[in-house]
Amino acid sequence: MKLNLKRPLAFFDLETTGTMIGLDRIVEIGIIKVNPDDTEEVKAWKVNPEMPIPLETSLIHGIYDEDIADAPTFKAIAPEVAEFLQDCDLAGYNSNKFDIPMLLEEFLRTGEPFEIEGRRFVDVQNIFHQMEQRTLKAAYKFYCDKDIKNAHTAVADTRATLDVFLAQLQRYENTEWEDKQGNRSIPVVNDVEALHKFSNIHRTVDFAGRMVYNDQGEEVFNFGKHKGKLVTDVFNAEPAYFGWMMNGDFSLYTKRKLQDVHQRWQAARPPRPAAQPQQPRPQPAKNNFQKPQHPKPDHQPQPKPFRKPEETAKPVNEDMLQMLANKFKKG
Repeated sequence: MKLNLKRPLAFFDLETTGTMIGLDRIVEIGIIKVNPDDTEEVKAWKVNPEMPIPLETSLIHGIYDEDIADAPTFKAIAPEVAEFLQDCDLAGYNSNKFDIPMLLEEFLRTGEPFEIEGRRFVDVQNIFHQMEQRTLKAAYKFYCDKDIKNAHTAVADTRATLDVFLAQLQRYENTEWEDKQGNRSIPVVNDVEALHKFSNIHRTVDFAGRMVYNDQGEEVFNFGKHKGKLVTDVFNAEPAYFGWMMNGDFSLYTKRKLQDVHQRWQAARPPRPAAQPQQPRPQPAKNNFQKPQHPKPDHQPQPKPFRKPEETAKPVNEDMLQMLANKFKKG
């Protein structure tokens, strides 16, 4: 089928060191560019992420540290990748949520210009999920070839769920399945224990998915700033996080499971050393020297009142008489 294109549409996929867009790095890029004339151009690059690839990630995509030890860094190939994708619309599987943000993050990190404004994005996974809905109604139609009567009433939906389950057991009997690590098994069998293990995909600790189990069966946070970290490691690094969650808007069951982990963590902590009794500080030696006391007299001398010294009278002279005459002289 020829695609109706006005400009190239580049399908691409990334293999990375992990799924944290702000932290992980690209280790491989594969691009198939479909041109308007229906011709294709294919390019691929191995990339040195400048960080170790976790073993659990290598087991999924098969790329190990030694495979990319001599590969160029993304900064070295960024101009070539940007040129190859120039004027292209972008397409992929889950690309809107992962591949495009991851690719853009690498370009921004290196400073290589790569504009996404004006491009069109086609996410094949979103088309799949939109057209093949994962509702009970869709499942009932797919497995039982029937329409639910009285949908969204509790008993009718419950009956439909049971019918779908029975049809699944018949449909997938002896059907082989391969997990992400390449292990093959026949998981859908008429056994509740086996179906419990197979249907709990995310291995949640608390059903709400705030905590999940890792491959070693340890509790790991599955949200927020500590996503992917062991719950006990967070308790060690940030003890107040427990109180924040217990007082936060989380489900009661999440809080119960968190409290279980916290109590186990507290019990496993080494006991704190007993506080040593404080020795009394030595007091400085007192100086026994006392200032000699002088006896005070029984009667204190009273201060004498101040008196203005008396002036000697001056004899009357002619000038004084003239002054008096002038003073009492009538107009």
